[in-house]
Amino acid sequence: MTTLQSFIAGRWIGQQPAQALSSAIDGATVAHTHAEALDFGEALHHARSVGLAAMRQTDFAQRAAMLKALAKYLGERKEELYALSLHTGATRADGWVDIEGGTGTLFAYASMARELPACGNLWHEGPSMPLGKTGAFAGTHVLVPRGGVAVHINAFNFPVWGLLEKFAPTFLAGLPCIGKPATATSFLTEKLVRLIHESGILPAGALQLVIGGTGDLLDRLQVQDVVTFTGSADTAARLRVTPNLVQRSIPFNAEADSLNCAILAPDVTPDDEEFDLFVKEVVREMTQKAGQKCTAIRRALVPSQHLDAVAARLQERLAKTTVGDPRLEGVRMGALASRAQQRDVAERVAQLRQGAEVVCGGDADFAPLGEGTQGGAFFQPTLLLARQPQQHAAHDVEAFGPVSTLMPYDGIEQALALAAQGQGSLAATLVTRSHQVAAQVIPAMAQLHGRLQILDRTAAPEATGHGSALPYLKHGGPGRAGGGEELGGLRAVRHLLQRAAVQGSPAMLAAVTGDRPA
Repeated sequence: MTTLQSFIAGRWIGQQPAQALSSAIDGATVAHTHAEALDFGEALHHARSVGLAAMRQTDFAQRAAMLKALAKYLGERKEELYALSLHTGATRADGWVDIEGGTGTLFAYASMARELPACGNLWHEGPSMPLGKTGAFAGTHVLVPRGGVAVHINAFNFPVWGLLEKFAPTFLAGLPCIGKPATATSFLTEKLVRLIHESGILPAGALQLVIGGTGDLLDRLQVQDVVTFTGSADTAARLRVTPNLVQRSIPFNAEADSLNCAILAPDVTPDDEEFDLFVKEVVREMTQKAGQKCTAIRRALVPSQHLDAVAARLQERLAKTTVGDPRLEGVRMGALASRAQQRDVAERVAQLRQGAEVVCGGDADFAPLGEGTQGGAFFQPTLLLARQPQQHAAHDVEAFGPVSTLMPYDGIEQALALAAQGQGSLAATLVTRSHQVAAQVIPAMAQLHGRLQILDRTAAPEATGHGSALPYLKHGGPGRAGGGEELGGLRAVRHLLQRAAVQGSPAMLAAVTGDRPA
């Protein structure tokens, strides 16, 4: 049986098996974590002395070319990743989001780098501005690599994309990375990092991998380092106040699970195409990756007069969702990532059922398709209905699986109030035919949401979906969602660089920035 290894200081560490990691399909052991303790002082020294030294020999354009080459290399070997991805409970379609979504992010950032300086590592964030009466003294801003190390702590739901979507802007910004995947699906991330190492494309020390806990890693970080985290809001809150991070003002970017919503606007009737678009969007977000997405729709807000019609159509579509072994033809939804996650979702659903009706799910005879699946981590798609939504637990409790709660509202102002009860979300969708409704709703919702999708029949053919985090658009949200920003095009790169104001004569500023003096 395979023992996973950490990749630290240029070597693979781990021979003695420790925790068994099980297949989400049938519970069979896929791999073990390693029992050997890691020296995080050594990992950071390697990142600083070897990784930074190698990165300083490259510029924005060269690093972009490496990202492109790496994306191509991984794309040619994607089937090796798909084979392991099945054991995370993912269908082929789910794996596509994770694996090819990850390589696609590398390609995207390689392409965006065309907007960066053609050579060097200084990005002029102009324009320059005169600071005196005669124009002899001026000021401007520049962005430069921080000269530190990035620590990326990832969630279990996207073992490939989760690492790559953080690595792409970080590498472009000139920081060596230490990646720590969630343990449950770390066997897939370890395979990814092995492929990256075998490619020989990256400079030495640019990427290290931690299997298992982070130990005293965060306590050893310095002022030029950064930390990014994806996972639960509770864990984000705990890590954010690590004394060393607070004392040294080390940037901490969190992308946490959130109680995202979708709103069916009052102008949409059951006879409209938009009505079915709303239903399809909710079902897709419940079933894609078995609902294990930080952006998934947890609260579906609908006009009271259409509540029964929406419930009926959702129930009809969910009943057609075939759950089982993702290796079987016709299976539309796979398993949760682990039995522990299965138990957690069941506990959260029990909480959500207080004060709610079960529209579908919770069947005593539920049996996923496939041999041995009784030992897996499957969970039936579950739709709840809270007829008194203001006080319902769905505004506070998240079942991180194929679970959503229907909520009726009377008037768009009440819908906005319900949406705000999520206390900050990554994403929301408004389904409407009315430009006036969109103009009213979006500014109000933008206060507490990181990304907003307006869905109608015009946008539908090309819409990327409520839950799709795109490299070109901000990924993150306020409040419960963590308050951070990942992705967002070159905005994500800016977050990882150090900004400094520079003052001097126009000729001196031009010499520094490489721009011609005005």
